[in-house]
Amino acid sequence: MIEQKINNFFGDDESTGFGTGWWSGVTSVFFGSLSLGAVLCLHFPQLLTVPQFRSHYPMPAIRILIECLIVGAAGFATLSSILRKKKVLALTGILLAGAAAALGGSSLKINETLHDGPAIGLDWFLLDLLLTAVIYVPLERLWPHHPEQGTFRDSWTLDVVYFMSTHLPIQALSFLILLPTIQFVKYLSVPGVQALITRLPWLVQFFLAILVADVAEYFIHLAFHKVPFLWRFHAIHHSSTALDWLSGSRGHFFEDVIVRACILTPLMIGFSQSVILAYLIFVTLQATWSHCNFAPSPKWLERCLVTPRYHHWHHTSQKEGLNKNFAVHFPWIDKIFGTYYYPDEWPERYGLDGEQVALGFIRQTIEPFTKRKRLS
Repeated sequence: MIEQKINNFFGDDESTGFGTGWWSGVTSVFFGSLSLGAVLCLHFPQLLTVPQFRSHYPMPAIRILIECLIVGAAGFATLSSILRKKKVLALTGILLAGAAAALGGSSLKINETLHDGPAIGLDWFLLDLLLTAVIYVPLERLWPHHPEQGTFRDSWTLDVVYFMSTHLPIQALSFLILLPTIQFVKYLSVPGVQALITRLPWLVQFFLAILVADVAEYFIHLAFHKVPFLWRFHAIHHSSTALDWLSGSRGHFFEDVIVRACILTPLMIGFSQSVILAYLIFVTLQATWSHCNFAPSPKWLERCLVTPRYHHWHHTSQKEGLNKNFAVHFPWIDKIFGTYYYPDEWPERYGLDGEQVALGFIRQTIEPFTKRKRLS
C-alpha cells in the first residue's frame, strides 16, 4: 500500500508522540507544501486560481500568510532535525520551503492581466486544506475517541485524492451543479417568496436555510441508500472503515453533483447570496466535524445538532445502525421521519455490510456505472 511506502520513507522506530520531532516534521512538510503551492498560484494565477475568487482575496493578508508558512516550515524543520534521529521529514520540509522562497516567495508580483477562463482550483484546494487541517487535526489528536487511530491511518492517501478531486476541478463541478439548478429554479420559483424571506432578520434566514437544506438532503440521502443504482455511488462514501475529518471527503463526483444540486435548488428559490454563502461555509465545517474522530459529545448539543457520535452511527456496519440517521444538521428530523437511532455508546465497527467496493480512486470512479454484485 502507498501508505506503507510513505511510512517506510519518512518513518522510523522512534516514538511519534508530541515532543519527539515527528509532529514538527509533519507540520514542516505540510506548511512547505502549502507555501510552494501558493507561490505557484502567484506564478500562474490564470491557470491555477479560480476567476470568481480572485477579486475577493485580501492579497496583503495572503502574502503575509505565505511568508508565515515558509518561515513556519523552516522553523519546524529545524526543530524536527534537532529532536529526531531520522532527518527525512525535516529535510523535505526545508526543501519545500526553500523551493517556495527561491521561486519568489510572498513578494512575487502578478504582472499579467487576469481574465475569466478555464482554471484549476489549486487556490481553493490549498485554502480549504489549511483551514480544515488546522481546525480538526488538533481536535482529533487532543480529544480522540479512538486514540489508537492515527492521523495517517489506512487509506488516508485515497481520501486526500478524493479531497483533491472536489477542489481542483471546482469550475467543472460548479458548472455541473448550477446548470440543472438554474433550470429548476426557473420553473419552481414562486413570486414573492424571496422578498418575504428577506424581511426576516438575517439570523432567522440563516436558520431557515439550514432547515430547508437539511430536509432536502435528508430525502436525497435516503434515496442514495434505498435506490440500488444510487447506492452504488454512495457505497464508496460508506466504504471507510475508520472515520476522521478527511474521510468525509470520500465520495463519488456523481453523488456530489446530484446532492449539491438538490440542496441548492430550494435555497436559490428563496434565499439571498449572502445567506447561501454562509450556509455553504457552515455545512463544510459541520459536515467535516461530524465525521471526526472526536470524543466529546455534550448532551445539550446532541439534542439540536448532529455530532460526530450521532453521524458515526450512520456509518456503522452493525445491523442495528444500518439505514439510520440521515439528517446532516438536525437529528430531530430523523425523529420526525422514523430513522433516528442514538444509543449511549459509540459504534464498534464502520464500513459496508456484506459488500465490497473496488480498490483505488480510478476503479471506484468507474465501478458504480457498471453492475456490482452484492456479497452474502
